[in-house]
Amino acid sequence: MKRAFRKYHRTIGIIICLPLILTVLTGMLTTIVKEWPISTGLSSSLLLKIHTGEILHLQAIYPILNGLGLIGLLVTGMSMSGLFDQKKRRDINN
Repeated sequence: MKRAFRKYHRTIGIIICLPLILTVLTGMLTTIVKEWPISTGLSSSLLLKIHTGEILHLQAIYPILNGLGLIGLLVTGMSMSGLFDQKKRRDINN
């Protein structure tokens, strides 16, 4: 079972890597551009368009896809962690 989850985790991670990196970086850069007196040459409106997926006309599904990808990574990652193994809990109690 863990082998299958590793396969799914790897596949989901590869697929969702670029959208998550774009979301994180543009979110951080938008905050820097708006709040700090640093001239980056980037407008906050352009960064927000990239951040929300509006630049590719995906603003309706981009957050949902990001969320589903993160949930998939969390589920597969937690299942591989061994936190929910019944065998280990029995061994600890004995």
